[in-house]
This record gives sequence, C-alpha cells and structure tokens, in this order.
Amino acid sequence: MILREARSSDLGQIIALEQACFPPEQAASPSALKERIERFGPYFLVAEKGGTIVGMINGMPTNETDLCDEMYEGALLYDPAGGHIMIFGVDTLPAFEHQGIASMLMEAYIKSARKDGRKSIVLTCRKRLIGFYEQFGFVCEGISGSEHGNVVWYQMRIVTG
Repeated sequence: MILREARSSDLGQIIALEQACFPPEQAASPSALKERIERFGPYFLVAEKGGTIVGMINGMPTNETDLCDEMYEGALLYDPAGGHIMIFGVDTLPAFEHQGIASMLMEAYIKSARKDGRKSIVLTCRKRLIGFYEQFGFVCEGISGSEHGNVVWYQMRIVTG
C-alpha cells in the first residue's frame, strides 16, 4: 500500500471512488475534486494498491474554525497558511473496507497537520462514524450547521497544535 499526494492523472479513479462511497447528493462533483487535487496538494492523499486508488482523504487549510457548506464546492475560504484543516471526505472502495486503509490515511493526515503547525483538524460525519474518529482523538462537538446532502452531520475536531 502506497500513500501519496493525489495527481491530476488520478482524477478518473478519484471520481469513481467518490461516487462509490457517497450518494449523488453528498458526493463531491468532478469539478470540485479536480480543483481540490490542483489546489490542496499535501491535503489530498490517496492510498494506492497495485496501481488502483483504493482510498483517499481530502481537505483544505483555512483560517475558519468550523466546516461550512461553502467549502465543499470551491476554494473561496482556502488559505495555504491557515491554522485549521477541514476534511471533506475519507473514502475507501467498498471492496477494501475494514482493512485499515481509512485509519492509515487519517494517521498520515494528523501527522502532516502537526508537522505543518496547524491548530486543529475539523470534519463532519454521520452519527454511526463518531466512534471511528474518536479513536484518533477527535471530539464530537454536536450537530454541525452543515446541511450538505440534506442529512444530519456531526462536527468533530482534534487539536493538533
């Protein structure tokens, strides 16, 4: 398993992975994924096995302290020197779930945020995933203000610096 930064040549596989993991109303658009690969560099990681992208984690640095819906479709609030990282998605191909791929990606992300001197990492998740993120030190802050995909999201945060 190789963890690395996403490349523009990965776009087709990344779009397919996103569509396999999220329903259409929650999945990032192809154009949003393309922009994230191009702009967010070390904050778009993929897990590759035998030439196939089997997992990914992506987000962006910002000075905002909470994740808001405006962040999902564009880089308006992106700041490469921002103190906080907002995670937009942690995806694993269904055939590769429960093999530790998401955990490896999350650990690499946390390590990178600490190395870069970021203050915190913020994400939103469905209620059933709260325990998964708690094992990395994330704390649930309650129901998020996000209405992305018309579902209830819970905001979680880990202090990294």
